[in-house]
Amino acid sequence: MQVIHQPRVAWDTARVIGGAFHDEELFGWLRDELGSLLGPAAGTALTESRDRVRQVGDARMPVETGLWRVRLEDALRQRPELGGELAGLASIARARRP
Repeated sequence: MQVIHQPRVAWDTARVIGGAFHDEELFGWLRDELGSLLGPAAGTALTESRDRVRQVGDARMPVETGLWRVRLEDALRQRPELGGELAGLASIARARRP
C-alpha cells in the first residue's frame, strides 16, 4: 500500500498548476479535471488565478501557486480520498508538458 503525503500532493499539484498558466492546452485540461474533482468553482478559481498572473506578470506566479497549495491542502483535509486522484493528476500533467 502506498502512503500518500497530502501536503506533498497539494504542493506538487499547485506547482503543476502554476506551470500550466502559460500553456493553454494543459491549462484547459487541468481546469476541466480540477473542476470534475473539486467542483465547478475550482475551475473558475483556476481561470481567475491564470488571469491575475497574465495581468500582473510572472512575479504573481509564486503567490497564485501558494494560494493553490493552501486551497488543495484544505480540500484534502475535508476529502482525504482525493489524494490519490490529485497525485495522479499532477503526474499526468507533468508527462503532458513538452
